[in-house]
Amino acid sequence: MAKEEHAIILDYLPNGYPLDTRPIHKKTPIAQAIGKEYFVLLELVPKKGISLQSHEEVYLGEGKRDKIHHILGRISLDKLTQTAKSELEFILDQLVDKYEKRFVEFFSTCGPINTRRHHLELIPGIGKKHMWEIIEARKEKPFESFEDIRQRVKLLPDPKQSVIKRILMEINNEDKHKLFTG
Repeated sequence: MAKEEHAIILDYLPNGYPLDTRPIHKKTPIAQAIGKEYFVLLELVPKKGISLQSHEEVYLGEGKRDKIHHILGRISLDKLTQTAKSELEFILDQLVDKYEKRFVEFFSTCGPINTRRHHLELIPGIGKKHMWEIIEARKEKPFESFEDIRQRVKLLPDPKQSVIKRILMEINNEDKHKLFTG
């Protein structure tokens, strides 16, 4: 199972969940976050006296963590707060920008799943026709950026937005195939 080293805070609830019926002194602060590498949605408990901000990056790896006491576990998309849900797409947009090279490399190197289906076809907006155009274009030379893909493959929907849609589908468990999430 993929382990996240860093996560980005989507929402911070200093008094825990509002629907938690326990008395206030028993509630713990909760942070909802998304992993930077595998886009895993996580529920985190900050160290005592630590306050977190939306969009803040925190370390979750082995060894000394400066802000996070422990990871409660993974959470599903439907368990996110409204704030976390609204931040999710914005933060995904930033992460896909930041790691554009990784996603562009996927377009340049991915292969078939089986004899009838290709990994490219799992990306929203890419059917057989676009798949073949991408395969032909990458034979000339690997893609260098999302913009390069858009210019070399005619009428292709925005590849960056398609990747973000795919990541959201995977986070929501809409497909058994995982291209980008842990």
